Amino acid sequence: MADEKPQKDSVRLDRWLMAARFYKTRSQSAAACEGGKVKVNGASSKPHKAVRVGDKLTVHVRGRYRNVTIAGLAERGLPPAVARTLYEEEIRLKPSDELLEQMRIFARSAKPAPRKFKGRPTKKERRDMEKLGEPPA
Repeated sequence: MADEKPQKDSVRLDRWLMAARFYKTRSQSAAACEGGKVKVNGASSKPHKAVRVGDKLTVHVRGRYRNVTIAGLAERGLPPAVARTLYEEEIRLKPSDELLEQMRIFARSAKPAPRKFKGRPTKKERRDMEKLGEPPA
């Protein structure tokens, strides 16, 4: 085994995200890094940032945040079972049903009421909106 390469101690962030299967391609993972969707040890990072075992990542993927700790390094795509061994996910407690219902009620109440007319408002509708404090559309 004299021709075996020594294990690297760091890998580019975009390559690791692709190898761990957070994103399908390296360009997608690089775009996520540039867009601020990936944080390394609490700070936004560029795609070329070198990550090491033990670094903590916060990754926004498919509409949710995932907090992971790097457990292994890889540069190329791996089978799903092997890719899952590259990180340890922080387990969070699921919110209670009562809290979820309160969040749904709050989200519904925060939405503005739909407008009753379409297109440009008439003079009367505009005056009514100004009385209510709504900006004209």
